[in-house]
Amino acid sequence: MRTTEEILARAVAAKARLGALDTEAKNRALLAMADALVAHKQPILAANAEDLTAAEGKISVVMLDRLRLTEARIEGMAEGIREVAALPDPVGETLMRTERPNGLVIERRSSPMGVIAIIYESRPNVTSDAAALCLKAGSVCVLRGGKEAHRSAAAIVDALREGLAQAGIDPELIQLVEDTSRASAQALMHAEGQIDLLIPRGGAGLIRACVQEATVPCIQTGTGICHVYVDASADLDMALRIVENAKTSRPSVCNAEEVLLVHSAVAERFLPRLRETLTDARAAAGKPPVELRLDPRAAAIIPGTPAGPADFDTEFLDYILAVAVVDSVEEAIAHIDTHSTHHSDAIVTADPAAAERFCREVDSAAVYVNASTRFTDGGEFGLGCEMGISTQKLHARGPMGLRELCTWKTLVTGNGQIR
Repeated sequence: MRTTEEILARAVAAKARLGALDTEAKNRALLAMADALVAHKQPILAANAEDLTAAEGKISVVMLDRLRLTEARIEGMAEGIREVAALPDPVGETLMRTERPNGLVIERRSSPMGVIAIIYESRPNVTSDAAALCLKAGSVCVLRGGKEAHRSAAAIVDALREGLAQAGIDPELIQLVEDTSRASAQALMHAEGQIDLLIPRGGAGLIRACVQEATVPCIQTGTGICHVYVDASADLDMALRIVENAKTSRPSVCNAEEVLLVHSAVAERFLPRLRETLTDARAAAGKPPVELRLDPRAAAIIPGTPAGPADFDTEFLDYILAVAVVDSVEEAIAHIDTHSTHHSDAIVTADPAAAERFCREVDSAAVYVNASTRFTDGGEFGLGCEMGISTQKLHARGPMGLRELCTWKTLVTGNGQIR
């Protein structure tokens, strides 16, 4: 097994070789990576089956779904790579140009980060998404997945590296850390002079550890305590569709709804329909019912589990929804400001003034009007795929695609000027 230090040394050595590739070469490499991923479906699925067997009984059913790969999901991963290849190359783009009175021409141009490390948990698709985005953005990637998905990640990286080799590109541009212990994560956090950017992608504990411990630059991707607020003027049929999609389409992901706020003017009409749709009808159809954790006002209208002190501050990643009744859009905004992780929050309303106020005052990376929070995703935003959802405010916010994985340099051209 190669040490993390050896892997970092290889990544740094490969940086210059990637910098020499033009857009055509990078796109050729990406298309070859996508083809190789599809060609290696069976060994990838076999490795994933081993990961699933090892994780059975140790993680929840919804987290097993995050870990599980299928032929369709692998095809989707390959399509994400192809979409990245079709996007404009951000490297070398002129972001700003000005000519000073003394004749100096000052340009700001997009440039690669260099070496980007990604620490992530049990989502194998992150492996191919991160590798594709880093390559197109001109950076070497160092991938460090969790132990639950390591066999799957290794099989995916083997395929991607074979694709690079077939395209005549150095496979060392994609590195996978082989040690899944905490020591390897800490080594990445402290690899000054080797790692130019560290991106944690996973649960709150992982993100907190990276933000607190890393001595290399780190972008904070956020946990998702996502809210949907159903306003007094909402179309309740629309609201029910949005809430059902935001909560149940894939509850294990960060853009799934965790908290529902309902205006008191419509609560007595809406909450019984909510329970029938999310709990009773799903149970009758053999689907996992959603457990509704209700504040006292909601509990006075429908049966459910009394909400505990932490339920409005929890990313459940499960079939659980915290529900509260509020009296105004102002109260909904205040609740979100107190409990949100500033990832994705939505209002369902027919009142333009309420929508405008919600958009202006809710301080989240993605704010929705009359749509499900499940769209906070690189592919849905036209980015091909994503590195993660940034909930911080410096450099990158929301889904991180190619532009967010670049920095810039300032080029100054003169004809002998001195100061």
